[in-house]
Amino acid sequence: MIRRPPRSTLFPYTTLFRSILMLTARTETPDRVAGLDAGADDYLPKPFDLDELLARLRALLRRARPEDEAAVGEPLQVADLRLDPTQRRVWRGQREVELSKTEFELLELLVRNQGIVLEHSTIYDRIWGYDFGPDSKNLAVYISYLRRKLEGPGDSKIIHTVRGVGYSVRAT
Repeated sequence: MIRRPPRSTLFPYTTLFRSILMLTARTETPDRVAGLDAGADDYLPKPFDLDELLARLRALLRRARPEDEAAVGEPLQVADLRLDPTQRRVWRGQREVELSKTEFELLELLVRNQGIVLEHSTIYDRIWGYDFGPDSKNLAVYISYLRRKLEGPGDSKIIHTVRGVGYSVRAT
């Protein structure tokens, strides 16, 4: 198993950069057009020279910008939950909630993708850098920690489970 470092040790907002370079054996013009129309930023047919590949990657990195630079440091909000990524602080209503590093990163990932069901494997990859496997309860344990800290008596449910798929944050 190859393990990459968790995203926070690379660059805190690497998930906001998206550049796609298609490497393919399809060389016809309609194939190139289809690839670019499908969302690729560049298209390089095989065989290719390694120097050209590296030059194209450097060009993509030069052009890469966060999808929403202004939103990177701005507080995020779902219902009465407020998360400040710059200060790494969380509030539920008027109450500040103390979270561990992993709890904060998990909550930030869910809040940045509010309304979207994130699969278990996606969450494992983004937070821990690898999937612990189908028998792991690691993610469920951290979700329960977050629920205990965020969803007290009288508070609305904010973290939702989609059985067999993953988790989502949304206002109820």
